[in-house]
Amino acid sequence: MELLEGELGSRAFAVPVPEDVWFAFLRFGRRMFHVPDTPDADGLLFQYGTYAFDGPATFTLDLTRQFEVSDSDGDYDHYVQVHCELRYGLTPALEALGSFHSWFFHDAGADLEEWAQVLTERAVWTTIRELRPIEIKVYQERV
Repeated sequence: MELLEGELGSRAFAVPVPEDVWFAFLRFGRRMFHVPDTPDADGLLFQYGTYAFDGPATFTLDLTRQFEVSDSDGDYDHYVQVHCELRYGLTPALEALGSFHSWFFHDAGADLEEWAQVLTERAVWTTIRELRPIEIKVYQERV
């Protein structure tokens, strides 16, 4: 989690520019980590939608990195997810975006830059560009 926070730096929290947060997440996503040699052990998730996980409903852009963790025998134990959420008050334009998610896995043979480019072209960026998040939440959880 500290690595993602380091990529975000203090600027992302002082004046949150969504594209800056996205590019910081991609820098974090380019870093390679030692993970088990199993399918989908290191993945990136881009998702958004209207959610009410821990309070009133907000439009949430959630950028997540997921790592598989093995036990001492090398068998699957659990995943760790590191999230960076940008939460916005609801507006008709945000609600009209609906929900969306897209995964990228380092071992799947896809190109990270191509995946990122496709997501950078989504309408969500135009919609949130002029809005200020009501909260930016960076956290880690075991799933």
